[in-house]
Amino acid sequence: MEKFRFLTAGESHGKGLTAIIEGIPSGFEINPDFINAELKRRQQGYGRGGRMKIETDTVEILSGIRFGKTLGSPVALFIKNKDFENWEKIMSINPQDYTEEKSFSAYRPGHADFAGSVKYNQKDLRNILERSSARQTAIEVAVGTVAKQILNTLGISCSSKILQIGKAANEADFHKEIDTAKESGDTLGGKIEVIFSGLPVGLGSHVHWDRKLDGLVAQAVMSIPAIKAVEIGDNPLGLTGSEYHDEMYLEGEKVVRKTNHAGGIEGGMTNGENLVVKAIMKPIPTLRKPLNTVDSSTMQETQAHFERSDTCAVEACAVVAEARIACVLVNEILLKFGGDSLEEILKNKEHGKSHIDCF
Repeated sequence: MEKFRFLTAGESHGKGLTAIIEGIPSGFEINPDFINAELKRRQQGYGRGGRMKIETDTVEILSGIRFGKTLGSPVALFIKNKDFENWEKIMSINPQDYTEEKSFSAYRPGHADFAGSVKYNQKDLRNILERSSARQTAIEVAVGTVAKQILNTLGISCSSKILQIGKAANEADFHKEIDTAKESGDTLGGKIEVIFSGLPVGLGSHVHWDRKLDGLVAQAVMSIPAIKAVEIGDNPLGLTGSEYHDEMYLEGEKVVRKTNHAGGIEGGMTNGENLVVKAIMKPIPTLRKPLNTVDSSTMQETQAHFERSDTCAVEACAVVAEARIACVLVNEILLKFGGDSLEEILKNKEHGKSHIDCF
């Protein structure tokens, strides 16, 4: 079920990235400066590559907002690719501009090249790379920042942190680990944690598998490029049930917990505790030290094509994960409290409070 939904379009080296968001009620304040600050966060992080020096991502809001507030109509966003000026002929939509410049046929292990070229019958792997590139996460962060501002208005906030990069599990060693990988032409992945606080009880549902919030969150995060595992809460192996489950206590008339191993979700629904999501990002599959592969045009073994890349993008991945989860949560908020305007949502939210103080 979707009330807040969006579509994105655009290629890595095309004119730009576009999104249309549908289902935002009227009256929410949306600040483009906040969106641009989040876009800047996505571009930062130790170990980023040359593309980040070219692009300074800035959102342009094309519709759906007037005088800083949503109108209830679709919101359209656009981020210009500054690098397009160097790729205008290569990425042209016109058949008379055809060129084989920047075309390649050697599959890159770990990328979408092989499966995508078979699925869409493409000989030039550039046609797969351009859309499968993580560049598209820029517009997703823009959409997610709109969602974050909706959540913020309702008293819901988020944060994230890096738990591990490569073999390093503390911040003091992160840069050293990245430097070592860069010197050897290699790449690194890592583990992130995202936390949302202030959520009401009852987002999601236990009644159908595809309405369970942990499943929806896991799908949103799992589909970020390079993510290979998603975890909700704290799940150390070997604990017994009595050690793991979060016991309940009363503080006045409020139900409280002393632990949050469940990560804020029980039975597919939020339980009032912080939503805690962890994810593991694989090492970036574009290496300066090329991997062995097969050339699709000659069917001979060769070395993988190298496209400008990062050594490590774990910090950026955390920003993207925040955005993706925010979109899921906004949709669930709108499903639960409904309304076509901020005022109506606030009224429904107040009316829907139970004897347990959830907010």
